[in-house]
Amino acid sequence: MTTLSARETILKYGLKCRCPRCGKGRLFNGFLTLAPRCESCGLDFSFADTADGPAFFVMMTMAIPATAFGVWVEMAYEPGLWVHLFTTLPFLLLSCVPTIRIFKGMLVASQYFYKAEESRFGTPQPAAARTGLPSAGAGDPRG
Repeated sequence: MTTLSARETILKYGLKCRCPRCGKGRLFNGFLTLAPRCESCGLDFSFADTADGPAFFVMMTMAIPATAFGVWVEMAYEPGLWVHLFTTLPFLLLSCVPTIRIFKGMLVASQYFYKAEESRFGTPQPAAARTGLPSAGAGDPRG
């Protein structure tokens, strides 16, 4: 059995919408709702927070070309609105809706593999507090 690289793991399990740890359990309950945990290995999916990431990638890779297709049809043929309802709208929906699930699966797999966490902004802690070392005393030139 070979060990997969980061890219291979993310692509393989993300595209299949499978658990990033074992590759067997389903990632979703329904269309875009993450399962609470893997049914095969028990991995808790609460770490995953893709937020608007999948929508952004779908917009950049699918919606812009689909919209460009609609603009091209309009500029080249100047059809009525009904033509766009039967050409551009289905093209837009068929290119965007199925792929958002794939992008979400890849982002969850990426978060698992790279151990991504939510950013925490605020007042920075002194180095002593982070490392558990005693803080600087009164005679210490650091303050």
